[in-house]
Amino acid sequence: MYSHGGVAYVYLCYGIHSLFNIVTNQKDIPHAVLIRSIFPIEGIEIMKMRTRKQQIMANSGNGPGKVSKLLGIHFDQTGIDLSGDIIWLEDRGVDMNNWIQSGKRIGIAYAGTDALLPYRFWVQEENIMI
Repeated sequence: MYSHGGVAYVYLCYGIHSLFNIVTNQKDIPHAVLIRSIFPIEGIEIMKMRTRKQQIMANSGNGPGKVSKLLGIHFDQTGIDLSGDIIWLEDRGVDMNNWIQSGKRIGIAYAGTDALLPYRFWVQEENIMI
């Protein structure tokens, strides 16, 4: 997480789940965004193989561990530059500015007033296009 922005920070949680973060600041400033959920629309067949499931549903990627499993991201890939060909980000040209919602973070009551900061972002479900 102390790397420069645009790099994957992937760590192991509970000894079983790889959690994928995108580092977002300058080197030595630990800012990152945890990717908590995806809505699978492409690569369904390979996702079925990775999860050993017969179907991939809209909610199959509703958790950070599930995201990494569906996308084939493993904790040994931490530090990979996200402009490469292993893990990458794409601009599909969709203007999502009016779709993005924000609110307080969840599951971190121990953070006191910082838990109330609007650092949780999501896309309203009715705006998801397949």
